Amino acid sequence: MKNRWQHYPLISTQLQAVNDCIHQRIICDNPSLETALLTMADNGGKYLRPALLLLTARACNPQNGAHDDRLVKVAASIEVLHMATLIHDDIIDDSPKRRGAVSIQARFGKDTAVYAGDLLFTVFFDLLIETMPGSSYLTTNARSMRQILNGELGQMGQRFNTQQGLKDYLKNVNGKTAALFRLAAREGAHFGGGDERLTGPAARFGQNLGIAFQMLDDILDYTGGQELNKPVLEDLATGVYSLPLLMALQQPATATKLSPLLAKKRQMTLADMQRVQEIVIASDAVKASRQLASRFTNKAIENLTKLPDNRARRLLHQMATQLLKRTM
Repeated sequence: MKNRWQHYPLISTQLQAVNDCIHQRIICDNPSLETALLTMADNGGKYLRPALLLLTARACNPQNGAHDDRLVKVAASIEVLHMATLIHDDIIDDSPKRRGAVSIQARFGKDTAVYAGDLLFTVFFDLLIETMPGSSYLTTNARSMRQILNGELGQMGQRFNTQQGLKDYLKNVNGKTAALFRLAAREGAHFGGGDERLTGPAARFGQNLGIAFQMLDDILDYTGGQELNKPVLEDLATGVYSLPLLMALQQPATATKLSPLLAKKRQMTLADMQRVQEIVIASDAVKASRQLASRFTNKAIENLTKLPDNRARRLLHQMATQLLKRTM
């Protein structure tokens, strides 16, 4: 477990406590369901969102120690919500793998996967009730869940739409990915003891970081290896067009090459998809996508300057810059 938290030594004890909390909460009476949940919990998640929450809490209040039980539970709630959305995404996409391992829905069946996601939602709500009774952050969490759903619904509504623009993409990413980053940073600032002068910039930091994170994910799906990555295969097969493809479609000459292939929609062959990847990589779309991701990373770093200058803030700065440089 040590290697899992090596990038966050300042909060490694708290991250271990988050991990322990999640494992305790997913114990249930159904053996298959419990095995599925433990499998998901042990499949190598980096706990990026809990780390974001805990580091933001430390940045706003460096005296916040490693034994704040409420912060640990709030951080666990963020990861549990993330896990639930991943399981349900895999069911919708019929994904055979998740984090390099067989997905819950592929290994245990869709019925168990649905119940696993549902149980995680109940754990999420239990943790909220325990940590923030009567708090306005119950409403904040509810609104964040709606934003995540709206982002997913917006993406679904744009399927196979070659005319969608960057504005549509950003609107959906702000929901399906950035909303949870924003929530993590905002809750970290608030429950770490920060006032509104800190929670606002922290929330904006998380949001911009989340947008950049999703953009880099989209880029790596196209450039991560010689073979077409699984996410690109799934996205093209279901009509979900990520950033590099949308950037390529904005270039008239490239769009002319892509249009006949994309017009096949669900009838696209593997060879068609590989050709789409080749066309996208041969264009300036990846470069343009990286430039856009860099813009949002820089926005996040600018937001970060509004927080007190300390070790935790420097680690958040490092997190932002390393996400932009990652290759997997």
